Amino acid sequence: MADAVIDSPIAWRRLVAAVVLATVGSVPMWSVVVMLPAVQAEFGTARAGASLPYTMTMVGFVVGGIVMGRLADRFGVMVPVLIGTVSLALGAVAAAVAPSLIAFGLAYGLLMGCFGAAAVFGPLIADTSLWFNRRRGIALALAASGNYISGTIWPPLLQWAVTTIGWRQAHLAIAATVLITMLPLVLTLRRRAPLPPRRPAAAKGTPAAAPLGMPPNLLQAVLGVAGIGCCVAMAMPQVHIVAYCVDLGYGAQRGAEMLSVMLAFGIISRLVFGAVMDRIGGLGTLALGSALQGVALFLFLPADGMVALYVVSAVFGLFQGGIVPSYAMIVRENFPPEQAGTRVGIALSATLVGMALGGWMAGAIFDATGSYRAAMWNGIAWNLLNLTIALWLLQRGLRRRRARSAAA
Repeated sequence: MADAVIDSPIAWRRLVAAVVLATVGSVPMWSVVVMLPAVQAEFGTARAGASLPYTMTMVGFVVGGIVMGRLADRFGVMVPVLIGTVSLALGAVAAAVAPSLIAFGLAYGLLMGCFGAAAVFGPLIADTSLWFNRRRGIALALAASGNYISGTIWPPLLQWAVTTIGWRQAHLAIAATVLITMLPLVLTLRRRAPLPPRRPAAAKGTPAAAPLGMPPNLLQAVLGVAGIGCCVAMAMPQVHIVAYCVDLGYGAQRGAEMLSVMLAFGIISRLVFGAVMDRIGGLGTLALGSALQGVALFLFLPADGMVALYVVSAVFGLFQGGIVPSYAMIVRENFPPEQAGTRVGIALSATLVGMALGGWMAGAIFDATGSYRAAMWNGIAWNLLNLTIALWLLQRGLRRRRARSAAA
């Protein structure tokens, strides 16, 4: 019965619902970026201080991704997504009436991040991985694309709303949109994901007990370090492109448009990398995506003209979109399916630690130097760490595959 629904129309319909839920529910990641200049002006703080709500959102995302992943493993994905929908709406209302930067950050960090958007990221991606075998790579890429579709749609709409009705009223509009669009879709997730029969516990020393030749929790930790590295690098352009454009005199609207361009090309990238992932696996995709992201970061260094920034934003989106979905694929290739929610949640939460750290670091480096150039070099260094880990894990995987082939 489980095999009958794998890769079936039921699986694809759930995937469509997951993409829409992630598109709407990922709004905090982008609303806090677009509103950074307005919030900074409202509360009279420095750039690093204004970046604090973003960092709090990402920290909440990290904790929530693990908690919501465990809930999904135990009760099915519908439970965390329902909690997330209600929390997103409440958090948007709390942000709208926040009397201080700390209150604003707590609304984002606790309600919109931890209990809100985290529920429609890791849990939905992990659940999607359980419904597909033949097309798992492209399915994971589509599920992860909801976050980027969100980033393509929300920034220009929110920038228009901030200019037209103010950032507080824009948050009330977010709350209404979340409730109207997400609540009906939650019901499509009632059916639990099909799981294969439990296999006997693997003997010590077998590949199942030692994925890539190391203890499972050690591999999880290594993936966590890799996730932090890639996303510290990724955060600099994504978090600060709007503020960078304001500093250069191009205005927040241009910055929001560049962010949308970046994420629109990220959607294309994730779909292409999804097809690639079905052919070369998660580790190969991680190494390829990391190398290309490093190239894109170098291209930002000389770019300060408006046309050049549009072009480099598109290139950056096109080069890095396959990195995050590859972690979910690596988990599914090396860990039992019944641990998918928790393991994928931990792996993706590590990437969000990187986004939070990278967003704050870039702001702090800007405050110290008055320029984003040093922040970009910092991102390149972290990306090199990620690439080194990816190549090391890929080498271990290829070596073990050759050893199994020789033994066979």
